Amino acid sequence: MDGKPADASTRLSAGQELRIPPLDEQKAVKKENYVSQTDEKRVKNMVVYKDDNIIVLNKPSGLAVQGGTGQTKHIDGLLDALKFGKEERPKLTHRIDKDTSGLLVLARNRQYALALTKAFREHKIKKTYLALCVGCPKEMAGQIKAPLEKAGEKMVVVSDGQKAVTSYEVLDTVGTKFCLIKASPLTGRTHQIRVHLAHLGALIAGDTKYGSRDDFKQADLSKHLHLHSYQIYLSEVMGKKIVVKAGLPDYFIKDIDSLGLTFKEK
Repeated sequence: MDGKPADASTRLSAGQELRIPPLDEQKAVKKENYVSQTDEKRVKNMVVYKDDNIIVLNKPSGLAVQGGTGQTKHIDGLLDALKFGKEERPKLTHRIDKDTSGLLVLARNRQYALALTKAFREHKIKKTYLALCVGCPKEMAGQIKAPLEKAGEKMVVVSDGQKAVTSYEVLDTVGTKFCLIKASPLTGRTHQIRVHLAHLGALIAGDTKYGSRDDFKQADLSKHLHLHSYQIYLSEVMGKKIVVKAGLPDYFIKDIDSLGLTFKEK
């Protein structure tokens, strides 16, 4: 201002001149997020699909997608390591819970960022999740139509809540004690699959938010949330057939095997 730097608190007076740097100068000032070699290797190892327009990651349980209270490490802070020779930093197009593992889609340019974000928001992209549950639904397949609303830090089923629909299929069971479920959300409410399966009496293993530790005491399973975003269909948005799958985490496979459950890909 008037040839000198201006403070954010400075008040302008009549006749004073204020210069705003061109956008390219502002970009030059912005520093690239620093990603350590260890973290760069880690996030690159998550890549399960890549082309000129998108990158798909297999995110581990426990790693948040974006920063928040107490989050020092998250996918958003690692995206500079995924440029793969492009100038643009990849962009997030949707989110999955911190404790949910599996597929996360990034856009490598503005065009696909807008298209994918819109498609996810309008629920036009089919996603399939796998859940290892304590307890089993009475019906082996169907749709869960249970409206949801937020109550504190949890979501609850209420008759006048927001519309929420999940289709599901029980893939295998151990009596009525444990089961492996395939679920696809047809709407996009927070914690939707977790709440809906609990509503049917099938608590997702490790989900102490919607079940108590006592619910999982007799099951000698990993403490991780056993909900995995397994398969995603991107063909409609991408203009070519793209169906991406993400392998199950080691602890998930170990616990399925220890219970005598079988997962057969279809």
